[in-house]
Amino acid sequence: MKNPRNVLPYVPCLFLLAVVCAACLPYFPFLKSGTVPSGQALCPPSPEHWFGTDDLGIDLFASVCYGAKSSLLLSVGSALVAAIGGSIIGMLAGYAGGAVDALIISIIDFFIGIPDLLLMVVLGVFLGPGLVNIIFAISLVSWVMPAKIVRSEVLKMKTEPYIRLSKVYGAHFWHIFAWHFWKPLFSIMLVSVIKIMNKAILAEASLAYLGLGDPLSKSWGMTITRAMDFPNIYLTDFWKWWLVFPTAVMVCTVLSVAAIGRRMELSIGGRTRS
Repeated sequence: MKNPRNVLPYVPCLFLLAVVCAACLPYFPFLKSGTVPSGQALCPPSPEHWFGTDDLGIDLFASVCYGAKSSLLLSVGSALVAAIGGSIIGMLAGYAGGAVDALIISIIDFFIGIPDLLLMVVLGVFLGPGLVNIIFAISLVSWVMPAKIVRSEVLKMKTEPYIRLSKVYGAHFWHIFAWHFWKPLFSIMLVSVIKIMNKAILAEASLAYLGLGDPLSKSWGMTITRAMDFPNIYLTDFWKWWLVFPTAVMVCTVLSVAAIGRRMELSIGGRTRS
């Protein structure tokens, strides 16, 4: 029998794989609709409705699957935009140095000084609800971490003899990036994507709770917010499935992504600690 300690590290990967599979289920016709009623309102979990139904009679298992699709799309989109954009800015700052580096560091310090949630709320108020606007808001507060880390790595790498020799022979920035910077920076960017995904899932749920989420979205945050808006839900039994299931899936997803990100960070020597 295998030691449970040897199996435990694979649990986050298996759970995240299950979430990805759940996000694909809305594309198959056998899944109940997550947008229109498919049974009686507020039914407890049963063989027909595994997670029960909400106040409109919408199957909550289907809602969680639709939420997986929405939440993963939002988190991956935000993470890619922030990680790629921040990494490019960090490379520019570290490679150019001088006034360019000083300007970018000043901008980074400005964003660090502003609470993330406050900036997202302000952007949410002015931009309005919508998937693209939420991705933009989350990306705008998340690019700082990869920018700082990549800048620090580039500052170290550009002093290496092989980089200096490349410059002597007339190599331009994109040649140096493609041949020397890309490989060591890719792992850092990948870990940054994982970390920002976690932040994005929680940020979307926070914005939804504050009324700044996309009302057309079936994300986990919107499902939880709708449940909490139900009058006196904690005085009923409805919370035992309407709140518990989507919240549990969201929390387990965040913990799984965090565990995977931590193991990846340790594998590259902890260089992504901001």
